Amino acid sequence: MYSQESISGRRRGRPEPTAETLSGLACLVCATDYRAASAPEAVVVSHRDDRPLLACRGTCARMAGGSVDGLDETPLPLDERVRRHQDAAHQDAAHPDAPHEDARHQGDPS
Repeated sequence: MYSQESISGRRRGRPEPTAETLSGLACLVCATDYRAASAPEAVVVSHRDDRPLLACRGTCARMAGGSVDGLDETPLPLDERVRRHQDAAHQDAAHPDAPHEDARHQGDPS
């Protein structure tokens, strides 16, 4: 198993999550694509912008959130995560100059 120091170092050195990771289609730690038939079970390990972040059950989950089983929360079904990701991609393509939803609502009381 990994030491707490190596886990902490991994967290500090992590790049920003990709769009697929933020949509729950890829592991936060190893970037395994959950759309692949042989992908391991995904568990919720954290949240970012009110969206769950997923990791593979076991070592990846422990490295991302400290528990091999993740949080006590069931991730959305894969087909729903794929649909939401595709909807977001189509919205971004239709409005390339429009600010993202998160940016529009930050600090804007209207």
